[in-house]
Amino acid sequence: MQLTSALAVYFIMWWMILFLVLPWGATSSHELGREVEPGTMKAAPVKPRILLKFGITTLIAAVAFAIFYVVTTNHLISLDDIPFLPEFRPVGG
Repeated sequence: MQLTSALAVYFIMWWMILFLVLPWGATSSHELGREVEPGTMKAAPVKPRILLKFGITTLIAAVAFAIFYVVTTNHLISLDDIPFLPEFRPVGG
């Protein structure tokens, strides 16, 4: 796998995992029974802890990418292993 491909896959994984991690521990002032400050949405989190969530996202994405890298470089799973896809043959063969 080329470096640019690896970076692109990691970048996509990181963003997808970030959207999974963002809601963790997010509580709004409305949920806590506090008064909502003027100019903010009722659903805005009180303490978003975004740097912590970036760190967690980075760790999970690194593990997920490591698994992806091992599977793809060792050819553990190929497109032919997916039962509902047609059989892939080389062009001209």
